[in-house]
Amino acid sequence: MGRRLDPQEAALWKKVAATVDPLVKRPAALEPRALPTVKPPLPSPPSAAPPAAAPRARTPPLRRTWSGSTLDGHWDRRLRKGLVRPDMSIDLHGHSLASAQALLDDAIGRGLLRGARVLLVVAGRVRPGADRLPLMHGDPRPRGAIRASLPDWLSVSPYADQIVALRPAHISHGGGGAVYVILRRSRED
Repeated sequence: MGRRLDPQEAALWKKVAATVDPLVKRPAALEPRALPTVKPPLPSPPSAAPPAAAPRARTPPLRRTWSGSTLDGHWDRRLRKGLVRPDMSIDLHGHSLASAQALLDDAIGRGLLRGARVLLVVAGRVRPGADRLPLMHGDPRPRGAIRASLPDWLSVSPYADQIVALRPAHISHGGGGAVYVILRRSRED
C-alpha cells in the first residue's frame, strides 16, 4: 500500500473525482433475436466444373523487433565503452542488397558454428533523408540502404531465434556505420 494523502491532497482528489462520470454497466445477456431464414442453394448442373479456389496469399514470417531486446547492464555498458572485442566481423560495403543479405546470413551461420558471441557488421552510415533523395546517374539505391535494412534482415533471418540483440558499434569499431549483432551462446559449452 502507498502512503496516506494529506488533507490538501485529499481535498484535491475529491474535486477531481467529482468531475468523473462512472462507467455505465452493460446488460450481461442480450435478448436473442430471430434469425432470418436462409434458403439452401440450388444444385448446379453436373457438367459444370467446380469453381477454382483462389490462391492463398503467403503470409510473411513473424518479424522480430530489436528495440525491446535487452542485455544485462554489464553487457550494455561494456558495448557502449568499446570494451567488447568482436569475435568476428563482416564488411558489407560494395555489395548489392541481395548479396549483402545472403552474406550476412552466411556470416551469422559461421559465427554460430564457431561459438561466436559478438559479430561486428560494417555496413556504412545511413544518410539522413536518404529515402527522400531522387536516384541520380543510375545509382541503384540511396546511400545507407544496407545499414537501414539490417534490422529487417535480421528479423527474417533463418537464425533470428539465435540473435539476442542488435547494438550500435563503438567508435573504435566503426561507430554509426557498424553494429554489433549479439548471438546466443550455445548451451553445449
